[in-house]
Formats: sequence, C-alpha cells, structure tokens
Amino acid sequence: MALHIEKIAKSKISNVDFSNLKFGQIFTDHMFECDFENGEWQTPKIRPYQPISFDPSAKVFHYGQAVFEGMKAYKDDNNDVWLFRPDQNQVRINKSAERLDMPAFPKEYFFEGLNELLKLDKEWVQKGANNSLYIRPFIIATENCVSASSSNKYKFMIICSPVQAYYAGEVRVVFADKFSRAADGGVGFAKAAGNYAASFYPTRLAGKDGYQQVVWTDASKHEFLEEAGTMNVFFRVNDTLLTAPTSDRILDGVTRKSIIQLMEDEGIKVEVRKISVSEIVEAARKGELLEMFGAGTAAVISPISGFSNKGESFELPKLENSYAAHIKKRITDIQRNLAEDKFGWRYKVQ
Repeated sequence: MALHIEKIAKSKISNVDFSNLKFGQIFTDHMFECDFENGEWQTPKIRPYQPISFDPSAKVFHYGQAVFEGMKAYKDDNNDVWLFRPDQNQVRINKSAERLDMPAFPKEYFFEGLNELLKLDKEWVQKGANNSLYIRPFIIATENCVSASSSNKYKFMIICSPVQAYYAGEVRVVFADKFSRAADGGVGFAKAAGNYAASFYPTRLAGKDGYQQVVWTDASKHEFLEEAGTMNVFFRVNDTLLTAPTSDRILDGVTRKSIIQLMEDEGIKVEVRKISVSEIVEAARKGELLEMFGAGTAAVISPISGFSNKGESFELPKLENSYAAHIKKRITDIQRNLAEDKFGWRYKVQ
C-alpha cells in the first residue's frame, strides 16, 4: 500500500497535562485519512492533526451517513504499544458501513494506517493503569449534493485522543419505559452516529432525576432489557451472569464478547438470552440481584450502583469480591501485557 506521510513540524505534546485530561478533548499530533472517489479508495495519507473543510451540502450533514469505531492503545513497561482485538473493530466498521450503504474500507489500509499513525504518535500513549490512547476510526459521506440518496464520495479517518478513566464515581441508571434506542430492522447493531444522537435527550431527562444513564428496553413493549447507555449491559443474579443476545438492535460489543469468553473459561455460568424487566426487578426485591455493570471500550467495565423502574428505586449491594472488579482486572491485565493472553487478543504495534 502506498501511504503518504507528512510529519508535524513540532509536537504539541509538551503542552498537555496528562494528569488532568477530559475524555476525548485533546488530540495527538497526526491523523490518518483516505478518500473514496470514482468508485475506489484513493491513496491514504497521514498528516498533522488539523480542521477539515466541507461544503455545506456534504451529504453527511443532511442524511447522516456516518459510522465510527472506538478502540484503545496501551503502553507496557517495556514501552511497547498494544491494541486489544483490533480485528473485531475492523470487521465491525465495515458491517456498520454496509448497513448505511457506504463502501467497505480495505483491511490492509486500516491496519497499515493504524500502525503507522500509532508509531508516529507513540509518545502520546502514556504508561499507567488508568492511561490509554483512545482511537476513533470513522467514515463520513462527503459528496456535495442534497438529493436524498447515498453519497458517491466518502472520507475515512482515524484520530487519537489520550484519555484516563471514562466514568468517575458511581453510575445509577433508569430503565427506559418510553423512549427507545433502536428497533427491529433498524441500525441499532451498527455504530451509526445517529444512534447516539437519539439517546442524548432521554439521557438528559434521566440526569435531571439523578441518573447518569438509561438502560434501553425493546422498542415494542419495553419488556426486555437490552443496553446500558452506550454500552452492553450485564446482570449478576446469584452466581449467574446474564446478558442480552445480539440482534438488529444490540451492538456486538468487543468487550461484551470478551467477558463472555473469559467467564466461560473460568467456569462461571453465563446465560445469553432475553432478560425481562420484571425478572430483574423481582431479583432485586429478593436480594438475588448482586451486580449490574456496563461493558464497553471507553470504560471497559462500569459498575452500576442502583436503578429505577417506573419510579421505584433499587440499590445494589456493595461486594468486596465482585465479578465486575475481577473481570475488569482480567481484561485490563491482558490489554496492558501484564498477563498471559491465551486467547490471542493482544495486537502489538510494530
């Protein structure tokens, strides 16, 4: 693959306070981009991070053809940089693109661009348990035309942001009984930008009542629990871990599938099935609901301390030896090259 690289004249890294980062607000020195024109992807390039210019009629602004991924890079004690299951992200962004009638981005372009970008900006990947480099690949429609049809031009980009912990403090959630995140036959399984835009208003309403996130339910009757905010969600009832199956509505999360494989490997019972609101409420009343947690790239594991359903509030017990803490350590130790990777999930940036 031909890759044009334009290096920055002077790094801005010395101006960054890595001990005081707000998630996703600071970006590294370089970015990767590639344009789709005349039916094919053009020569990709890496250049200094900078604003990009679009015509006001660019289709992404009018019809929402935009998909993205979320990944992280970690640095170990030997200054090696590692990714966690990037092959899954590469497959998923193209699955999302297909659903929005966008062209697939070539695998070899994805990995060579990602590798070269991370080598250039390696110093932005900080060591330490709470430090990582958040990586955002995305594709947007760039044709200058407001006709209601698929674009014939696109831009693929990767930008990177040094981050620390995503959530601080306890997370409390409300079970959705009015708004929906996704419907059968829709784009809920895709990382489409509009999925997230549609979730902001219900989440803001929940925030007024003291809840940080919404646990989404099925769109038809709001009977079954599906996702927590922007993450997959797990419930521990006694010593069994429950999570909803993937579908048209539910994202096939990389962290989610890793948790399932890890727990099954340890002999912990995992059930992937429909989970009703009434089942979880009843388990909470009986004291059998021991844990709830979200799972995703940004936070890895986000423990949930309490929830509300139709105005009734429930508190979860505080456990010394929680599944959430155990799972998070297992995953982060693999990510940071601190433990054996028996599943072959780690990917070394060369």
